Amino acid sequence: MKSHRQARRALTYEINSKILTDNSQDCTNGTLFLATQSSQKYADEARQRGAQIIYPQDLANYLRRDIKLIGITGTNGKTTTASMLAHLLRSLGHKVALQGTSGTFIESVQISEKSLTTPQLLDTSVHIHKACERGCAFFIMEVSSHAIAQERIAGLDFALKIITNITSDHLDYHKSQVEYSRIKHEFIANSLTLINADDKAISTPNRNIRSYAIESLATYKMQAYSQEPSLSGFISFAKDGAVFSSKLIGFFNLYNILASVGAAHILTNKSLAQINPALESFAGVAGRMEIVNKEPLVLIDFAHTQDGIVQALKALGARKIVSVVGAGGNRDKHKRPLMAQAAYELSKRVYFTSDNPRDEDPLDIIADMLAGLSEQSRAIVEVDRTLAIKRSIDELASDEVLIILGRGDETKQEVKGEFLPLNDKQIVLGILQ
Repeated sequence: MKSHRQARRALTYEINSKILTDNSQDCTNGTLFLATQSSQKYADEARQRGAQIIYPQDLANYLRRDIKLIGITGTNGKTTTASMLAHLLRSLGHKVALQGTSGTFIESVQISEKSLTTPQLLDTSVHIHKACERGCAFFIMEVSSHAIAQERIAGLDFALKIITNITSDHLDYHKSQVEYSRIKHEFIANSLTLINADDKAISTPNRNIRSYAIESLATYKMQAYSQEPSLSGFISFAKDGAVFSSKLIGFFNLYNILASVGAAHILTNKSLAQINPALESFAGVAGRMEIVNKEPLVLIDFAHTQDGIVQALKALGARKIVSVVGAGGNRDKHKRPLMAQAAYELSKRVYFTSDNPRDEDPLDIIADMLAGLSEQSRAIVEVDRTLAIKRSIDELASDEVLIILGRGDETKQEVKGEFLPLNDKQIVLGILQ
Protein backbone atom coordinates (compact mmCIF):
# COMPACT_ATOMS: atom_id res chain seq x y z
CA MET A 1 0.00 0.00 0.00
CA LYS A 2 1.33 3.43 -0.94
CA SER A 3 0.14 6.86 0.13
CA HIS A 4 0.98 10.24 -1.35
CA ARG A 5 0.54 13.46 0.65
CA GLN A 6 -1.16 16.20 -1.36
CA ALA A 7 -0.73 19.95 -1.11
CA ARG A 8 -4.09 19.99 0.62
CA ARG A 9 -5.23 17.52 3.23
CA ALA A 10 -6.50 14.78 0.92
CA LEU A 11 -4.62 11.51 0.60
CA THR A 12 -4.45 9.06 -2.25
CA TYR A 13 -4.01 5.33 -1.61
CA GLU A 14 -3.12 2.39 -3.81
CA ILE A 15 -4.75 -0.83 -2.58
CA ASN A 16 -4.93 -4.07 -4.54
CA SER A 17 -4.13 -2.25 -7.78
CA LYS A 18 -6.94 0.23 -7.17
CA ILE A 19 -6.33 3.95 -6.63
CA LEU A 20 -8.62 5.42 -3.98
CA THR A 21 -8.69 9.14 -3.32
CA ASP A 22 -10.80 12.06 -2.17
CA ASN A 23 -8.52 14.44 -4.09
CA SER A 24 -9.90 15.19 -7.55
CA GLN A 25 -6.46 16.42 -8.68
CA ASP A 26 -5.12 12.88 -8.38
CA CYS A 27 -7.84 11.32 -10.51
CA THR A 28 -7.19 9.58 -13.82
CA ASN A 29 -9.02 6.85 -15.74
CA GLY A 30 -10.07 4.12 -13.33
CA THR A 31 -9.41 6.03 -10.12
CA LEU A 32 -12.00 5.57 -7.39
CA PHE A 33 -13.04 8.98 -6.05
CA LEU A 34 -14.74 8.96 -2.65
CA ALA A 35 -17.55 11.52 -2.53
CA THR A 36 -18.21 12.63 1.05
CA GLN A 37 -19.78 15.71 2.58
CA SER A 38 -16.43 17.53 2.28
CA SER A 39 -15.28 16.18 -1.12
CA GLN A 40 -18.61 16.03 -2.99
CA LYS A 41 -18.01 19.47 -4.53
CA TYR A 42 -15.00 18.02 -6.41
CA ALA A 43 -16.91 15.03 -7.82
CA ASP A 44 -17.58 16.62 -11.23
CA GLU A 45 -13.90 17.43 -11.67
CA ALA A 46 -12.99 13.87 -10.65
CA ARG A 47 -15.50 12.46 -13.15
CA GLN A 48 -14.10 14.66 -15.93
CA ARG A 49 -10.67 13.21 -15.21
CA GLY A 50 -12.04 9.69 -15.73
CA ALA A 51 -12.67 8.66 -12.12
CA GLN A 52 -15.44 6.38 -10.92
CA ILE A 53 -17.40 8.04 -8.11
CA ILE A 54 -17.97 5.92 -5.01
CA TYR A 55 -19.73 6.71 -1.74
CA PRO A 56 -19.10 5.82 1.92
CA GLN A 57 -21.27 2.69 1.75
CA ASP A 58 -19.12 1.43 -1.16
CA LEU A 59 -15.81 1.43 0.75
CA ALA A 60 -16.47 -2.01 2.22
CA ASN A 61 -16.20 -3.39 -1.33
CA TYR A 62 -12.55 -2.32 -1.52
CA LEU A 63 -11.28 -2.17 2.07
CA ARG A 64 -11.40 -4.76 4.82
CA ARG A 65 -13.61 -4.15 7.84
CA ASP A 66 -13.57 -7.56 9.54
CA ILE A 67 -12.78 -6.02 12.90
CA LYS A 68 -14.72 -4.71 15.91
CA LEU A 69 -14.92 -0.90 15.85
CA ILE A 70 -15.24 1.01 19.12
CA GLY A 71 -16.07 4.73 18.91
CA ILE A 72 -15.56 7.03 21.89
CA THR A 73 -17.07 10.51 22.05
CA GLY A 74 -17.49 13.09 24.81
CA THR A 75 -16.18 16.52 25.72
CA ASN A 76 -13.44 15.18 27.99
CA GLY A 77 -11.84 11.80 28.62
CA LYS A 78 -11.80 10.38 25.09
CA THR A 79 -8.05 9.96 24.78
CA THR A 80 -7.44 8.46 28.21
CA THR A 81 -10.42 6.10 27.94
CA ALA A 82 -9.39 4.96 24.46
CA SER A 83 -5.77 4.37 25.50
CA MET A 84 -6.76 2.57 28.69
CA LEU A 85 -9.22 0.33 26.84
CA ALA A 86 -6.53 -0.56 24.29
CA HIS A 87 -4.20 -1.44 27.18
CA LEU A 88 -6.82 -3.68 28.81
CA LEU A 89 -7.62 -5.50 25.57
CA ARG A 90 -3.93 -6.06 24.82
CA SER A 91 -3.46 -7.43 28.33
CA LEU A 92 -6.18 -9.98 27.56
CA GLY A 93 -4.20 -11.16 24.53
CA HIS A 94 -5.85 -9.21 21.71
CA LYS A 95 -4.20 -7.20 18.94
CA VAL A 96 -5.50 -3.63 18.99
CA ALA A 97 -5.38 -0.52 16.80
CA LEU A 98 -5.93 2.94 18.26
CA GLN A 99 -6.79 6.22 16.49
CA GLY A 100 -7.23 9.63 18.05
CA THR A 101 -5.67 12.91 19.07
CA SER A 102 -2.18 11.39 19.27
CA GLY A 103 -2.32 9.77 15.81
CA THR A 104 -3.01 6.21 14.68
CA PHE A 105 -1.27 3.17 16.17
CA ILE A 106 -1.40 -0.53 15.29
CA GLU A 107 -0.09 -2.63 18.15
CA SER A 108 1.59 0.47 19.60
CA VAL A 109 3.41 1.20 16.30
CA GLN A 110 2.48 4.63 14.92
CA ILE A 111 1.27 4.53 11.30
CA SER A 112 0.04 8.14 11.02
CA GLU A 113 0.97 11.39 12.68
CA LYS A 114 -1.28 13.64 14.73
CA SER A 115 -3.89 15.39 12.63
CA LEU A 116 -7.60 15.67 13.34
CA THR A 117 -8.98 13.82 16.35
CA THR A 118 -11.09 11.92 13.82
CA PRO A 119 -9.46 11.95 10.35
CA GLN A 120 -11.35 12.07 7.07
CA LEU A 121 -13.37 8.96 6.26
CA LEU A 122 -10.97 7.62 3.62
CA ASP A 123 -8.01 7.92 6.00
CA THR A 124 -9.88 6.15 8.81
CA SER A 125 -11.09 3.43 6.43
CA VAL A 126 -7.55 2.75 5.22
CA HIS A 127 -6.31 2.65 8.82
CA ILE A 128 -9.01 0.07 9.60
CA HIS A 129 -7.97 -1.93 6.53
CA LYS A 130 -4.33 -1.92 7.67
CA ALA A 131 -5.36 -3.03 11.17
CA CYS A 132 -7.29 -5.94 9.66
CA GLU A 133 -4.31 -6.93 7.53
CA ARG A 134 -2.13 -7.01 10.63
CA GLY A 135 -4.52 -9.26 12.53
CA CYS A 136 -6.08 -6.79 14.93
CA ALA A 137 -9.33 -7.81 16.61
CA PHE A 138 -10.28 -4.28 17.73
CA PHE A 139 -10.03 -0.76 16.29
CA ILE A 140 -10.62 1.93 18.91
CA MET A 141 -11.19 5.47 17.70
CA GLU A 142 -11.96 8.85 19.20
CA VAL A 143 -14.97 10.49 17.57
CA SER A 144 -15.20 14.28 17.66
CA SER A 145 -18.37 16.32 17.34
CA HIS A 146 -16.99 17.86 14.14
CA ALA A 147 -16.56 14.38 12.66
CA ILE A 148 -20.14 13.44 13.48
CA ALA A 149 -21.54 16.65 11.98
CA GLN A 150 -19.33 16.36 8.88
CA GLU A 151 -20.16 12.66 8.38
CA ARG A 152 -16.52 11.57 8.68
CA ILE A 153 -17.74 8.29 10.19
CA ALA A 154 -20.45 7.60 7.60
CA GLY A 155 -20.93 3.92 6.84
CA LEU A 156 -18.80 2.65 9.74
CA ASP A 157 -20.43 -0.13 11.75
CA PHE A 158 -19.50 0.17 15.42
CA ALA A 159 -19.56 -2.82 17.74
CA LEU A 160 -19.69 -0.43 20.70
CA LYS A 161 -19.99 3.32 21.22
CA ILE A 162 -19.00 5.13 24.41
CA ILE A 163 -20.00 8.62 25.52
CA THR A 164 -17.95 9.95 28.44
CA ASN A 165 -19.66 13.27 29.21
CA ILE A 166 -21.18 16.36 27.64
CA THR A 167 -20.07 19.80 28.78
CA SER A 168 -19.41 22.89 26.66
CA ASP A 169 -16.98 22.97 23.74
CA HIS A 170 -16.73 23.86 20.04
CA LEU A 171 -19.64 26.30 20.18
CA ASP A 172 -17.89 28.42 17.56
CA TYR A 173 -18.75 25.57 15.17
CA HIS A 174 -22.00 24.18 16.57
CA LYS A 175 -23.38 27.65 17.54
CA SER A 176 -25.25 26.44 20.64
CA GLN A 177 -24.97 23.95 23.48
CA VAL A 178 -28.25 22.42 22.33
CA GLU A 179 -26.82 21.67 18.88
CA TYR A 180 -23.55 20.37 20.32
CA SER A 181 -25.50 17.98 22.56
CA ARG A 182 -27.76 16.94 19.68
CA ILE A 183 -24.74 15.98 17.57
CA LYS A 184 -23.29 13.87 20.38
CA HIS A 185 -26.62 12.08 20.86
CA GLU A 186 -26.97 11.54 17.11
CA PHE A 187 -23.82 9.41 17.29
CA ILE A 188 -25.23 7.01 19.89
CA ALA A 189 -28.73 6.59 18.46
CA ASN A 190 -29.69 2.98 17.68
CA SER A 191 -26.36 1.49 18.74
CA LEU A 192 -24.98 -0.56 21.59
CA THR A 193 -23.71 2.26 23.79
CA LEU A 194 -21.94 2.61 27.12
CA ILE A 195 -22.83 5.89 28.84
CA ASN A 196 -21.84 7.83 31.94
CA ALA A 197 -25.03 7.61 34.03
CA ASP A 198 -23.84 10.34 36.41
CA ASP A 199 -23.83 12.91 33.60
CA LYS A 200 -27.40 14.18 33.44
CA ALA A 201 -26.69 15.90 30.13
CA ILE A 202 -26.63 12.44 28.51
CA SER A 203 -30.04 11.02 27.66
CA THR A 204 -30.76 7.44 26.59
CA PRO A 205 -32.23 7.55 23.07
CA ASN A 206 -32.38 3.78 22.67
CA ARG A 207 -32.77 0.68 24.81
CA ASN A 208 -29.47 -0.87 23.83
CA ILE A 209 -27.65 0.96 26.63
CA ARG A 210 -25.12 -0.05 29.26
CA SER A 211 -24.00 2.44 31.88
CA TYR A 212 -21.31 3.22 34.42
CA ALA A 213 -21.45 5.48 37.46
CA ILE A 214 -20.12 6.43 40.85
CA GLU A 215 -23.30 8.00 42.25
CA SER A 216 -26.16 6.61 40.16
CA LEU A 217 -27.48 3.11 39.57
CA ALA A 218 -25.54 1.63 36.67
CA THR A 219 -24.45 -1.54 34.92
CA TYR A 220 -20.89 -0.93 36.12
CA LYS A 221 -20.77 0.72 39.53
CA MET A 222 -17.88 2.13 41.53
CA GLN A 223 -18.81 0.74 44.94
CA ALA A 224 -15.81 2.13 46.81
CA TYR A 225 -12.71 4.10 45.95
CA SER A 226 -9.69 5.92 47.32
CA GLN A 227 -7.69 8.75 45.73
CA GLU A 228 -4.61 8.44 47.92
CA PRO A 229 -1.86 8.11 46.92
CA SER A 230 -3.40 7.21 43.55
CA LEU A 231 -6.71 5.68 42.47
CA SER A 232 -7.96 2.33 43.77
CA GLY A 233 -11.36 0.84 44.45
CA PHE A 234 -13.97 -1.82 43.80
CA ILE A 235 -16.10 -2.08 40.64
CA SER A 236 -19.25 -4.21 40.53
CA PHE A 237 -21.24 -5.73 37.67
CA ALA A 238 -24.42 -7.58 38.72
CA LYS A 239 -23.13 -10.17 41.21
CA ASP A 240 -19.61 -9.92 39.87
CA GLY A 241 -17.01 -7.47 41.13
CA ALA A 242 -13.32 -6.89 41.57
CA VAL A 243 -10.86 -4.52 43.17
CA PHE A 244 -8.44 -2.41 41.14
CA SER A 245 -5.44 -0.20 41.70
CA SER A 246 -4.09 2.41 39.30
CA LYS A 247 -1.20 4.83 38.90
CA LEU A 248 -3.66 7.53 37.79
CA ILE A 249 -4.72 10.47 39.94
CA GLY A 250 -7.86 12.60 39.91
CA PHE A 251 -11.52 11.89 40.59
CA PHE A 252 -12.35 12.30 36.87
CA ASN A 253 -10.11 9.33 36.06
CA LEU A 254 -12.41 7.08 38.07
CA TYR A 255 -14.93 7.60 35.26
CA ASN A 256 -12.32 6.82 32.61
CA ILE A 257 -11.49 3.62 34.47
CA LEU A 258 -15.15 2.64 34.69
CA ALA A 259 -15.67 3.29 30.97
CA SER A 260 -12.64 1.26 29.91
CA VAL A 261 -13.38 -1.65 32.25
CA GLY A 262 -17.04 -1.72 31.23
CA ALA A 263 -16.13 -1.64 27.54
CA ALA A 264 -13.54 -4.42 27.94
CA HIS A 265 -16.17 -6.54 29.71
CA ILE A 266 -18.78 -5.95 27.00
CA LEU A 267 -16.33 -6.69 24.20
CA THR A 268 -14.67 -9.80 25.66
CA ASN A 269 -17.09 -11.14 28.27
CA LYS A 270 -14.13 -11.68 30.59
CA SER A 271 -14.78 -11.29 34.32
CA LEU A 272 -13.81 -8.06 36.09
CA ALA A 273 -11.32 -10.12 38.09
CA GLN A 274 -9.60 -10.95 34.80
CA ILE A 275 -9.78 -7.39 33.45
CA ASN A 276 -8.96 -5.16 36.42
CA PRO A 277 -5.39 -6.28 37.26
CA ALA A 278 -4.07 -4.68 34.06
CA LEU A 279 -5.15 -1.24 35.30
CA GLU A 280 -2.16 -1.22 37.62
CA SER A 281 0.30 -1.27 34.70
CA PHE A 282 -1.42 1.51 32.72
CA ALA A 283 0.92 4.48 33.02
CA GLY A 284 -1.44 7.08 31.59
CA VAL A 285 -1.32 9.18 28.41
CA ALA A 286 1.33 11.70 27.45
CA GLY A 287 0.15 15.22 28.18
CA ARG A 288 -2.75 14.14 30.37
CA MET A 289 -1.99 14.95 34.03
CA GLU A 290 1.57 13.99 33.15
CA ILE A 291 4.17 14.53 35.86
CA VAL A 292 7.14 16.20 34.16
CA ASN A 293 9.17 16.84 37.30
CA LYS A 294 8.76 15.69 40.91
CA GLU A 295 10.79 18.27 42.86
CA PRO A 296 9.38 20.79 42.30
CA LEU A 297 6.19 19.04 41.22
CA VAL A 298 5.31 20.15 37.69
CA LEU A 299 2.54 18.64 35.56
CA ILE A 300 1.18 19.26 32.07
CA ASP A 301 -2.40 18.65 30.98
CA PHE A 302 -4.49 19.06 27.84
CA ALA A 303 -7.45 20.70 29.66
CA HIS A 304 -8.79 23.49 27.46
CA THR A 305 -12.38 23.85 28.65
CA GLN A 306 -13.86 25.16 31.89
CA ASP A 307 -14.84 21.68 33.03
CA GLY A 308 -11.51 20.16 32.00
CA ILE A 309 -9.59 22.79 33.99
CA VAL A 310 -11.78 22.27 37.07
CA GLN A 311 -11.27 18.50 36.94
CA ALA A 312 -7.51 18.80 36.43
CA LEU A 313 -7.01 21.24 39.31
CA LYS A 314 -9.29 19.34 41.68
CA ALA A 315 -7.23 16.23 40.94
CA LEU A 316 -4.36 17.90 42.80
CA GLY A 317 -6.35 17.88 46.03
CA ALA A 318 -5.42 20.27 48.83
CA ARG A 319 -2.08 21.28 47.32
CA LYS A 320 -1.26 24.95 46.74
CA ILE A 321 -1.70 25.21 42.97
CA VAL A 322 -0.02 27.55 40.53
CA SER A 323 -1.31 27.32 36.97
CA VAL A 324 -0.28 28.47 33.51
CA VAL A 325 -3.15 28.82 31.05
CA GLY A 326 -4.10 30.33 27.71
CA ALA A 327 -6.87 29.90 25.15
CA GLY A 328 -6.89 29.11 21.44
CA GLY A 329 -7.40 31.79 18.83
CA ASN A 330 -10.25 31.75 16.28
CA ARG A 331 -12.14 29.33 18.52
CA ASP A 332 -14.92 29.47 21.13
CA LYS A 333 -14.51 32.99 22.46
CA HIS A 334 -17.32 32.43 24.93
CA LYS A 335 -15.29 29.92 26.94
CA ARG A 336 -12.27 32.15 27.51
CA PRO A 337 -13.59 34.00 30.61
CA LEU A 338 -14.99 30.72 31.94
CA MET A 339 -11.59 29.02 31.63
CA ALA A 340 -9.98 31.96 33.41
CA GLN A 341 -12.53 31.82 36.22
CA ALA A 342 -11.97 28.10 36.73
CA ALA A 343 -8.18 28.45 36.87
CA TYR A 344 -8.30 31.55 39.09
CA GLU A 345 -10.74 30.13 41.63
CA LEU A 346 -8.70 26.97 42.17
CA SER A 347 -5.16 28.39 41.95
CA LYS A 348 -3.01 30.45 44.25
CA ARG A 349 -1.60 32.24 41.19
CA VAL A 350 -2.38 32.08 37.48
CA TYR A 351 0.00 32.96 34.67
CA PHE A 352 -2.06 33.94 31.62
CA THR A 353 -0.23 33.36 28.37
CA SER A 354 -0.48 32.36 24.72
CA ASP A 355 -1.77 28.96 23.57
CA ASN A 356 -2.42 28.57 19.83
CA PRO A 357 -3.27 32.18 18.92
CA ARG A 358 -3.72 31.38 15.22
CA ASP A 359 -4.77 34.64 13.52
CA GLU A 360 -5.62 36.57 16.69
CA ASP A 361 -3.43 38.83 18.81
CA PRO A 362 -2.54 36.81 21.94
CA LEU A 363 -3.04 39.90 24.10
CA ASP A 364 -6.63 40.18 22.84
CA ILE A 365 -7.24 36.54 23.79
CA ILE A 366 -5.81 37.13 27.26
CA ALA A 367 -7.98 40.24 27.63
CA ASP A 368 -11.04 38.12 26.86
CA MET A 369 -9.96 35.68 29.57
CA LEU A 370 -9.29 38.36 32.17
CA ALA A 371 -12.74 39.84 31.53
CA GLY A 372 -14.11 36.88 33.46
CA LEU A 373 -12.32 37.84 36.68
CA SER A 374 -13.88 40.16 39.26
CA GLU A 375 -10.39 40.98 40.55
CA GLN A 376 -6.92 40.20 39.22
CA SER A 377 -4.52 40.42 42.16
CA ARG A 378 -3.28 36.85 41.59
CA ALA A 379 -3.18 37.09 37.80
CA ILE A 380 0.13 37.48 35.99
CA VAL A 381 0.24 38.18 32.25
CA GLU A 382 3.19 36.96 30.18
CA VAL A 383 2.24 36.54 26.54
CA ASP A 384 5.35 34.52 25.59
CA ARG A 385 4.51 30.98 26.68
CA THR A 386 8.13 29.93 27.20
CA LEU A 387 8.76 32.96 29.41
CA ALA A 388 5.51 32.38 31.29
CA ILE A 389 6.55 28.81 32.10
CA LYS A 390 10.04 29.97 33.13
CA ARG A 391 8.67 32.68 35.38
CA SER A 392 6.14 30.32 36.97
CA ILE A 393 8.95 27.89 37.81
CA ASP A 394 11.31 30.60 39.06
CA GLU A 395 8.60 31.99 41.37
CA LEU A 396 7.32 28.59 42.57
CA ALA A 397 7.51 28.14 46.34
CA SER A 398 8.66 24.86 47.86
CA ASP A 399 5.13 24.00 49.03
CA GLU A 400 3.48 24.77 45.67
CA VAL A 401 2.70 22.59 42.63
CA LEU A 402 2.71 23.89 39.06
CA ILE A 403 0.31 22.71 36.38
CA ILE A 404 0.60 23.91 32.77
CA LEU A 405 -2.75 23.67 31.01
CA GLY A 406 -4.17 23.59 27.52
CA ARG A 407 -1.62 21.98 25.21
CA GLY A 408 -0.68 18.64 26.75
CA ASP A 409 1.90 16.93 24.53
CA GLU A 410 1.41 19.22 21.50
CA THR A 411 4.68 20.01 19.74
CA LYS A 412 3.65 22.94 17.52
CA GLN A 413 2.13 26.35 18.16
CA GLU A 414 -0.03 27.84 15.41
CA VAL A 415 0.74 31.53 14.83
CA LYS A 416 -0.46 33.43 11.73
CA GLY A 417 -0.58 30.29 9.61
CA GLU A 418 2.82 29.02 10.75
CA PHE A 419 3.38 26.00 12.97
CA LEU A 420 6.28 26.82 15.26
CA PRO A 421 8.04 24.28 17.51
CA LEU A 422 6.69 24.51 21.07
CA ASN A 423 6.38 21.71 23.62
CA ASP A 424 5.52 22.44 27.26
CA LYS A 425 7.32 19.37 28.58
CA GLN A 426 10.55 20.15 26.79
CA ILE A 427 10.40 23.76 28.00
CA VAL A 428 10.05 22.60 31.61
CA LEU A 429 12.86 20.06 31.33
CA GLY A 430 15.12 22.63 29.67
CA ILE A 431 14.56 25.10 32.50
CA LEU A 432 14.99 22.61 35.33
CA GLN A 433 18.04 20.90 33.88
